[in-house]
Amino acid sequence: MKISEILAHSQRPFPSIEIVPPLKGISKDELLASVAPFMDFHPPYINVTCHRDEIEYRPSGDGRYTRHAVRRRISETAVCAVIQSHFDTEVVPHLIGAGMTREQMECQLQDLKFMGIENVLALRGDCLAGEKRFTPEPGGYRYASELVEDIRRFEQSQNASFCIGVGAYPEKHFEAPNPEMDIENLKRKVDAGADYIITQMFFDNAVFYAFRDKCRAAGIAVPIIPGLKPLSTARQVQTLPEAFSLDIPLELASEIRRHAEDKAACYEIGTRWCAAQCADLLAHDVPAVHFYTMGRADNVVTILRECF
Repeated sequence: MKISEILAHSQRPFPSIEIVPPLKGISKDELLASVAPFMDFHPPYINVTCHRDEIEYRPSGDGRYTRHAVRRRISETAVCAVIQSHFDTEVVPHLIGAGMTREQMECQLQDLKFMGIENVLALRGDCLAGEKRFTPEPGGYRYASELVEDIRRFEQSQNASFCIGVGAYPEKHFEAPNPEMDIENLKRKVDAGADYIITQMFFDNAVFYAFRDKCRAAGIAVPIIPGLKPLSTARQVQTLPEAFSLDIPLELASEIRRHAEDKAACYEIGTRWCAAQCADLLAHDVPAVHFYTMGRADNVVTILRECF
């Protein structure tokens, strides 16, 4: 079933789960065991992230270096196949334009069509480590809106049908010059054919509500699903703003720092804060709540048990 159909027919808000493909070396059974705790809450779909290949330069023996693509994780397509065959839930593989040509993307879409997967999340993707600014592959994608357009063209030429989700940043993408233009860029993705939006994580619900109002005022009418991640370590007070260009409220950051030497206390503080966020969102007419699990189940399961 398509996510758009799930959203249209659901009688109440539901949780959705996002997992990261495991590093190479993990077994299929270990992967399924890591997903199993979430299934008690009947998420109608599970998102599977995609990581672009890393680049290494290796000495070739003649004083020069050769460029090699290195994949450290199991592919999202393989992870989706395992989950889809074992659990009664839809899967949503992430498609990233970064590092991909249009021909490579068409091959991936063919694989998904063959597997009977009807849902994708279309993202531009991030820079490679060390890049100052995003550089698309020759013949690739500069913007996520171009990827959405290509998926829709693929459907017409290949008799396929996908529900397409896209990402959004309640606190503005770090490359956007201002929030207004960021909303304009989001609308381009929706106008290109996106069916719904999932936001990046945030820690202040007022930010999400203001963002949602701006989207509606700009004519963006598709469902907007808030994304949450519970803080789990004191270090994340620094690393998450650096990695995702987001703010952590003073109250939360101060509380975490007061208990920085107590790992269990930090974990509990982050879990409690996220549970309160979730409860408040559910009281404010969100269609679903999306959880970035980052490979950890315990804190998200605690929140799901309390809120759903």
